[in-house]
Amino acid sequence: MTANIAWIDWLIIAVYCIGLLALAAYLARGQGSRDDYYVGGRTIGAWPVGISIMATQCSTNSILGAPAFVAFAAGGGLVWLQYELAVPLAMIVLILFFMPLFRHFNLISVYAYLEKRFDLTTRLTLSGLFLFIRAFATSVTVYSIAIVIDLITGLGFVYSVLILGLFTVVYDVMGGIRGVIYSDVIQLLILVIMLILVFVFLLSELGGFSAVWQSFEQDRKLALDFANHGLGDGQTFAFWPMLFGGLFLYVSYYGCDQSQVQRQLSTANIDTTNRALFLNGVLRFPLVLLYCFVGVGIAVYASKSPEFIAALPVENGVPEYNLAVPLYMINSLPVGLVGLSLVALFAAAMSSLDSVLNSLSATTMEDFVRRFHKGHWSDKKELIYSRWITSIWGVITLVMAFFVGDIAPTVLEAINKIGSLANGPILAVFLLGFFAKRVGGKAAVTGLLAGILSNALCWLYLPEISWLWWNVFGCFISFVVAYLLSFMQANPLLSGLKPDTARAYLQRESELNWPQRSLLLLIWFCLLLGLLWLI
Repeated sequence: MTANIAWIDWLIIAVYCIGLLALAAYLARGQGSRDDYYVGGRTIGAWPVGISIMATQCSTNSILGAPAFVAFAAGGGLVWLQYELAVPLAMIVLILFFMPLFRHFNLISVYAYLEKRFDLTTRLTLSGLFLFIRAFATSVTVYSIAIVIDLITGLGFVYSVLILGLFTVVYDVMGGIRGVIYSDVIQLLILVIMLILVFVFLLSELGGFSAVWQSFEQDRKLALDFANHGLGDGQTFAFWPMLFGGLFLYVSYYGCDQSQVQRQLSTANIDTTNRALFLNGVLRFPLVLLYCFVGVGIAVYASKSPEFIAALPVENGVPEYNLAVPLYMINSLPVGLVGLSLVALFAAAMSSLDSVLNSLSATTMEDFVRRFHKGHWSDKKELIYSRWITSIWGVITLVMAFFVGDIAPTVLEAINKIGSLANGPILAVFLLGFFAKRVGGKAAVTGLLAGILSNALCWLYLPEISWLWWNVFGCFISFVVAYLLSFMQANPLLSGLKPDTARAYLQRESELNWPQRSLLLLIWFCLLLGLLWLI
């Protein structure tokens, strides 16, 4: 599949990478403390934060995997869009319950709340779990993207890792969270432009949208699957698991994961944070719809051009359908646009990696280094240490990428499952902190472990149950186990913040901020449901 890429395409890629470094160097001039480095001095606007959140979700795996799912996967098609119905509902929960509390405590690490509410052990347990899962997942992501770059360009795996990783690490180290957010805005803009161009080229070659839609397989047009439930019927992507499982997953990801919450904490106030979440809740569906429609076009193009599938690399006797979109880009786009399309793939990868590296650094600095350091550091010294920690995590993830090759095929297929093992239980710990007056730290951590174990048992012994349900089951089991354990304590000891205080603050903020926006998101959810019904 290695392409003959013209010099102008390489020039475009080089200009893009150098431009990112220049932007990071410019933004670094305004940094004077770790607060500037990790939360941008809490002065970033709603639009950049909202777009950055979307950019992180639109990783290379999504841009390549979703069209492949729509076009080629067994049981695939437009049912993937059901997943997006949960996003507006998740944003409502975050706007009304999570963000007002986190902003009230002026956090950098979201896990600092757990020490205020429970104890240090709970904070370190959740923080350590985040570091392990995110570092491992990031190294697998680097591996998978480097494989794609190698197949397209012929650079070799080592150089592909270095080009992708080193540029991302360098501009991340210099630019901090501002570099992450503003580069994400640029990267998402490039990505959207390229997806639109690819879709336009597909429509032009295939005779227009009407002809493409008529040629698309009827079974794959189904966007709502109410007939199945995913509870033992072997149907992973039915409506109910995607809606409820997706809701719990997105609330956990956007509300309890440092890589997402950190950007939401970088705005000036709660109003701006909630506006960013609102923008994500409204704009994400059109973006996902765009790359799913690219999948529709690719499916029809492949059916009319048998040689297209034959040109895909084969792994274990099966064509690597995830490379269908870049293969089409290389073969069909003119010189110059090929370079821009490769930039788009780089952009999708970088927008996922940069935020994770910065959040790994922030969590390490806040929850471990500063938490256990005795004495005082100057703002300048803390900034220097923050940059060094980012560099170290960048090196760790890049080095790990060279050692996941033997397990990567299995992990890549199961990467969402790995996240779903812990998403629900992690969410349960935060919900216990908000609403369960009796529960202390030991019970919360025990409930967390019980939820993760129950999900692992489902994975091993109940494969017919949709893994999307794990997000619900794990949350429920963790919450119930922790709450029941609290009755074994004669006098539950709550350290720091009491749940009543948290609830009172949440209620006050939800009355003053954004109930009308939450209603608009609910209306948007109903409109999207109606749209998918019509499809």
